[in-house]
Formats: sequence, C-alpha cells, structure tokens
Amino acid sequence: MLKKPLITAIALGCAALAGTGQAQAADLTISCGAVGAELTLCEEGVRAWEERSGHRVDIVSTPNSATERLSLYQQILSANSSDIDVFQIDVIWPGLLSNHLLDLAEVLGEDAGEGHFPAIVENNTVEGRLVALPWFTDAGVLYYRQDLLEQYGFEAPETWQQLTEIAREIQEAERAAGNERMHGFVFQGRAYEGLTVNALEWVASHGGGSLVEPDGEISINNDRAAAALDLAASWIGEIAPNGVLNYTEEEARGVFQGGNAVFMRNWPYAWALAQSEGSAVRDKVGVSPLPAGPEGQSAAGLGGWNLAVSRYSENPELAADLVAFLTGEAEQKRRAIAGAYNPTLEALYQDDEVLEAVPFFGTLYDTFVNAVARPSAVTGDAYGRVSNAFFSASHDVLSGNKSGEQAVADLERDLSRVKRRNW
Repeated sequence: MLKKPLITAIALGCAALAGTGQAQAADLTISCGAVGAELTLCEEGVRAWEERSGHRVDIVSTPNSATERLSLYQQILSANSSDIDVFQIDVIWPGLLSNHLLDLAEVLGEDAGEGHFPAIVENNTVEGRLVALPWFTDAGVLYYRQDLLEQYGFEAPETWQQLTEIAREIQEAERAAGNERMHGFVFQGRAYEGLTVNALEWVASHGGGSLVEPDGEISINNDRAAAALDLAASWIGEIAPNGVLNYTEEEARGVFQGGNAVFMRNWPYAWALAQSEGSAVRDKVGVSPLPAGPEGQSAAGLGGWNLAVSRYSENPELAADLVAFLTGEAEQKRRAIAGAYNPTLEALYQDDEVLEAVPFFGTLYDTFVNAVARPSAVTGDAYGRVSNAFFSASHDVLSGNKSGEQAVADLERDLSRVKRRNW
C-alpha cells in the first residue's frame, strides 16, 4: 500500500483544523470518523452532547486511510499539541499512543470501563492505565452459503476440519454441476495486517496461544500453533484459490458475494453488502462463529475503534465527559440501530430494539465477548514489527516456503530480538 509522505499528512491535518473556521472559539475538538455514515453519526452524537452540556465542539476532518490517520495523530501528539482533544483510535493503537493519552479511569472513575466487553477494556489498558473507552467493535465471523449447506445436507461447521471437508465436498459437487469457479473457502491471505488477524484466529482456536501473551511472553513456538498454520496451508490450491494469497477483505467478499465460495471469513460489515440488492447471494447467507481447532475453541480476532483524550488537552475533564457520553449506552444504541455499528456494551446485545434492527447481533454475542486481541498493548511501539514478522511467517507457510514448525521456531527467534530491543 502506498503511503503519502508525513509532510502531506501534517498538511492535511493543518488544513482540516483551519477548515473548521472557529476552531479556537470551540471548547473542544474531536476527530471521529472520516466519511459517510460514520461521520454523520458522529456529528449527530456531538450535537446531542452540545445541547446537553452547553459547550461547543468542532469536528476535525482527518484522512480516511487508517495508516495516514495514525501518522497524523503521531505528529500532532509528538508535538504536544492541544489542537485535538478527543481522538478516535484503532483497537491496535493504544500501545502505540498510550504515552500521549489521558488515563480515563483517573477522570471518570475506576468503573469507567464497566459494562463494556472485558477483552476490549483489557486491550485499552496499558500499564494499568485506561487510555481509551470502547466505541464500536468488530470480530471475525464465518459467512456460509446456507442454501448450499442445506442442499447437500450439512450444518455450519464447528471445527476447521469440518469446514475443510464440507468445503471440499460442496466445491467438487458444484464444479461437477457446471460452476467451475466455485471455491470452498476464501479469507484474507495477503501479507498484511489482515493476515495477522486471520492467523491469530487459527492459532488461538487450536489452543496455541495469542502470539505474545499479556505478560510479554512469546508463546508462538508450540505444536498447536504450527498445526494451525499447516492446516491453513493445506487449503491453498485445494478449497481456497491460489489467489487468496493476495486477498484482503474486499477481494474475499467479491468472490463470496459473486456466488463463487461456500465459506468466507470476514468482518460483520460484509453482512449488509451480501444482503443488498444485486448481490448474487442475497437471502442465501448464514453467519456463525469461526470454527475451533481439535484442542481449542472458536476464536475471533478483535477489531473496532475507541475514543481517547489527549494528555495535552486544555480541557481534559470536559473532553472525558464527551467521551463518556459518546461511548455510553444511549448513544451506542442509537448508532447500532441507525448504522449497524456493533456496540461494545454487553447489555445492548439483549436489547429488543437493537436486535430487531440487526438480528445477527444476538447470534454473534459470544463471538464479541470472547474476541482475541492482537498483542498491541503489551508490545507498544514494537507492535508494527511484531505484526509484520507474524504475517510474513504465516504467508511463508501458506505459500509453501516453510512448514508450520519451522515458521514458529523462526518467528520466536525474530520476536525475541524485537523484545530485547523494544519491550
């Protein structure tokens, strides 16, 4: 992926701040969404807080690209700038940005994270400091062709081995019936952050740990992790196309939504698109938790976004109050109903109005509760190198360049070097 120079990101930020017109007259500024429904819902939520509090907030436009947005945030925070009070941050950024963020538990109280999914609160807690409150979440799920499984007498698989066998049988039957483009399973196999999530799901679901544990232990070099990667490699060219080695979320969705895959691993966003007019699989799709390994349980990678307050804010208590409002139950419920944004509050997954608007939220409750966080908090600034090493090693196994056993041993050595230097 091409990345604009940092100076361009800084210019974008300055232009955005200048574009608010009355930025200095506002009590607070917030960066919360870039385009479309995400930005609209943020504007509506901020307006409601303004009416309740009597204070005024300017919304700062930032790049849509998460990579460019992170670069801009880092430049602003490294300069100890108070230009932005509240930041919308990715679930993997708390460790990277924690030194610049307020401990919300100190301002809002020790129960500030109460009611939110514990895995996300833990992810957002760095060295005992709650540096962000959860706003909306994501977790990996399994999409399947419900019509095809019913036609061939199967139910949604509970294990990866079952998925492998069902995918192979239906793929062969469909190809014999004339659909030569049918594949059994598509996922995110490109060497990028998406593969880190997929591979973490495979490893964790086999009982192989979570790459780097919360105490900093490097746990990847074990037989179960190796077996998980070897199983995934067995899919390539068999139930998964060779091209999956270069798939991101959208390439996988394109194949599945075009009617040419039995199973797909993706995020919840793909549901509405699969059900949209013109979709080849409309009303033919089921969603279930990801399968488990032979000695593990279903494990879904944690995604989503959070709200944090800059340590350099001139109004930190007011900014924290805005964060508490936007991440609170009423606002999360409104966003879930209006925009299908997954709540981070457990109670909303039993709310009748939410479930009426988005029925699959109820069936995915356990998936979100048990989501597996990437080790971004414990590895801090080193997370980028940790993730790069992991997805590169996983891609080597998928490509047939290494066995799972060799890859996890090499990975342990590589991560140990990173650890000695960085955490």
